[in-house]
Amino acid sequence: MMPSRKYLVTGGAGFIGSHLVEALLRRGERVVVLDDFSTGRRENLAAALEARRDGAPEPTVIEGDVRDLETARRAMRDVTHVLHQAALPSVPRSVDDPLSSHAVNATGTLHLLLAARDAGAARFVYASSSSAYGDSPALPKIETMPESPLSPYAVSKLAGEQYCKIFSRLYGLETVALRYFNIFGPRQDPKSEYAAVIPRFITAVLGGRTPTIYGDGRQSRDFTYIENAVQANLQACDAPPAATGRAYNVACGRSIDLLGVIAQLNAITGAAIQPVHEPRRAGDVRDSLADIAAARDAFGYQPKIDFETGLRHTISALRS
Repeated sequence: MMPSRKYLVTGGAGFIGSHLVEALLRRGERVVVLDDFSTGRRENLAAALEARRDGAPEPTVIEGDVRDLETARRAMRDVTHVLHQAALPSVPRSVDDPLSSHAVNATGTLHLLLAARDAGAARFVYASSSSAYGDSPALPKIETMPESPLSPYAVSKLAGEQYCKIFSRLYGLETVALRYFNIFGPRQDPKSEYAAVIPRFITAVLGGRTPTIYGDGRQSRDFTYIENAVQANLQACDAPPAATGRAYNVACGRSIDLLGVIAQLNAITGAAIQPVHEPRRAGDVRDSLADIAAARDAFGYQPKIDFETGLRHTISALRS
């Protein structure tokens, strides 16, 4: 029998998107991938497509830009569930170029919501960001806190989140926004100018180079392994309707500072690397720790992979 659902994964060649594509193909689902390959990588998508179960439908890959409304409409044909991961990532990039961040992250999300509404999609799951909370000293971060974004990236992601809520209330499109807390894991690009801290640190340590920390290294993050984010997205697709129209933290509920990350990397790899310090960057949040009770209560989210285990998996992937 043909699966009754059809999933659209935007940014399906990216780090998180390709893992979602892989998980869906392992289940034998019908999948459409939309990516412009500006930050997504074809090798990510190729690795994900290898997971397709024998006899499962061939996925459709559309090379296109979410900033184009007609492309969004074309990708949305017959789609029942949207996993919207496409974004222009990085706080520093958004500080350098706020207009592009807004166009992709806010306007692009609006285009997809319009296309999903008009196509009659059943569920729209949006990749939001913990950057919405800003630099409030209150920890852990709870979804009822007021938002206080510090960067154009954070503003653009929060705008997309607010559009999701409005589309639920005004048009009945069931949306779920997931506020990611520092997702990391295999396929995260360590070579990008705007690479995330975990792949940058790992490649530096494995290469015997000195990693750079912007600030004193005592800033903390609730690092979240990729499998936990995949789990949250798939569970959000099946959350009861009463849970929609809201945002939820996706994290582990534990934090570690950057000096602690370096110490764990040294312990795992047998290295003895010490970081160098540069001035703190504009828009960076000092501390991040999530309360994940709302996602647990709404759709059963419970992280399965802790930070150290995820770090070991990521080191192994980057070594190979």
